Amino acid sequence: MTQVRAVYLDYNATAPIRPEAAAAVARALEVGGNPSSVHAAGRTARNLVETARAQVAALVGAAPRAVTFVSGGAEANALAIESAVAAGYEEIIVGATEHDTIRASAAAAGVDVAEWPVSSDGVADLEWLDARLAAGRRTLVCLMLANNETGVIQPVAEAARRVREAGGWLHVDAIQGAGKLAIDFEGLGADTLSLSAHKIGGPQGVGALIAGPRARLTRRIHGGGQERGLRAGTENVSGIAGFGAAAEAATLDLPRLAIESAGRDSLEAIVLATGAEVLGRGAPRLPQTLCFAMPAFAAELQVIGLDLVGVMVSAGAACSSGKVKASHVVTAMGRPDLAACAIRVSGGWATTPDDWARCAQAWSQIQARHAARQKEFA
Repeated sequence: MTQVRAVYLDYNATAPIRPEAAAAVARALEVGGNPSSVHAAGRTARNLVETARAQVAALVGAAPRAVTFVSGGAEANALAIESAVAAGYEEIIVGATEHDTIRASAAAAGVDVAEWPVSSDGVADLEWLDARLAAGRRTLVCLMLANNETGVIQPVAEAARRVREAGGWLHVDAIQGAGKLAIDFEGLGADTLSLSAHKIGGPQGVGALIAGPRARLTRRIHGGGQERGLRAGTENVSGIAGFGAAAEAATLDLPRLAIESAGRDSLEAIVLATGAEVLGRGAPRLPQTLCFAMPAFAAELQVIGLDLVGVMVSAGAACSSGKVKASHVVTAMGRPDLAACAIRVSGGWATTPDDWARCAQAWSQIQARHAARQKEFA
């Protein structure tokens, strides 16, 4: 009996590891040296770390010295926020659809936090930002490059100009945009920018914060001189090496991935024909991300139904200990009625047209069965 290949369309949660990254991790594990040691093994380990630093920097058009390796995107976001507060910024503006790691870190920072509203398509309101910045407070502004649930791309460069004119600090969570959009750190205008290896096909548990010349970072973990004194503790050499290899592969793969939206668009047409609503449809979006909601069809039922036939997707962000909960992103877009019904389908570097087609077929079948049950019990 032929076994049907499972379809993985949850790249925005974690991308499958790229072969180049897996090989780099294995090679680094064989080295075994501490990158702070001066002997041959230590120097080899140090070379792996610095090579990866250059590879990650190249992915976003930054200088290697701007890269600080951390444990992942959550720590990168926290380091940026805590550094800005330590530097005297007295208010944090957080986009209403930002990732929970930004929202929670801002809430815990001990300064005023303002929620920046978005349009019905999930795009940040720049006029609101102008009015808020006019108050003249030293402000940290957090605006993600692309939303993890809807794929909506934010007007970061336009926001950056306004923030800089007001003397503020702009932090950009680029975790979902990296490897899918061309990023020029200097041209984007961000002061800090966060990345995560496992979103681009690298290993889990490693990320980076990119910092420009206007940002003054503050050490979060004390006791050692690693990462230019910003983060004590022996570097995760194998993870960092895998991150670098994934970044290099993603850079080479970017021209193809940046235009590969045909599968997403075909699935979108099918779900729209059934009466589902696509979130962020009127805004620029990542080419491999689709968020849609079928009214009165709970997200967890859709996710479970698809999983039972070998198609893996998510409901909202995958950072809630496996729980399916109503999406704050969809609520912020003015659709609380759909917040518990929205699912996210996301592809990436190894996704095939057949994956999208099988997802479309499977979802159409479970939706038809759900509609039949509703009609039966109406």
